[in-house]
Amino acid sequence: MKRLVFGVQYDGSCWHGWQTQPGGETVQDALERALGRFAQCVIATNCAGRTDTGVHATEQIIHFDTVLDRSEHSWLNGVNAFLPSSIVVRWVHKLAFFDPDRQDNFHARFSAHARTYHYLLYNSCIRSPMWSKRAGWVYRPLDVDRMRLAASHLVGEHDFTAFRAAACQAKSPIKHMYKIEIRQQGDLIVFSLRANAFLHHMVRNIMGALIAVGTGKKDPDWIALVLQSRDRSLSAPTFMPDGLYLSQIEYDERWQLPQNSNQNQPWFLSMFEDRKCDTN
Repeated sequence: MKRLVFGVQYDGSCWHGWQTQPGGETVQDALERALGRFAQCVIATNCAGRTDTGVHATEQIIHFDTVLDRSEHSWLNGVNAFLPSSIVVRWVHKLAFFDPDRQDNFHARFSAHARTYHYLLYNSCIRSPMWSKRAGWVYRPLDVDRMRLAASHLVGEHDFTAFRAAACQAKSPIKHMYKIEIRQQGDLIVFSLRANAFLHHMVRNIMGALIAVGTGKKDPDWIALVLQSRDRSLSAPTFMPDGLYLSQIEYDERWQLPQNSNQNQPWFLSMFEDRKCDTN
């Protein structure tokens, strides 16, 4: 038995989220169909994070077990040949050691110690068809400094109940937010959130709250009160999924995964590189 790890990218606007559904129109369904056609057997996958309908991934990590002895190159080209254009396997890694009887084997979800999402937002009084399903849109002017101040209240270990979906199945609402970075260039704003893990709809609910502050509807300190309340009804509505990208899953170096390449980062981040230090 072997355990393989894939780095997968997809355009989420074409799919009803990651997790398999009866209709079969999810990323997991499409990937497992491609795996089945290549391997000529049923293969069940596990992912690092279950993205919602419309959410993209530049680096989703999945793993599965198989008895097939194929090269990494063969898996890469073979599976991609059966995938639609909106999904691609970027790399394949065969774990050097795997014992199905051990409890400390690599797992795409449980072995991850940090995750990063980026949200790309188009802020203009008129919508742009060029950013349709690629970025969120707010027509009211946003004050980036106010949003940065509000975001600072969310950094650290907190109970994020006020920012979780009602259907969230996570055992604990306590998560550690390592960083929230907000950068702007012209009409585009990118929000980068890094945490040990995220709750269902957590990023989109935080986005809704930050936008309420950015438009002047709420004060920056309001977001701290919402966080402390642990009451979802006191926060802002869940923001649209269009501009949300799962972009990095971090693991211990002992797994030797090749996922830390710049090619797996959202392309739009290069537009903000010269402004990384502009946080005041």
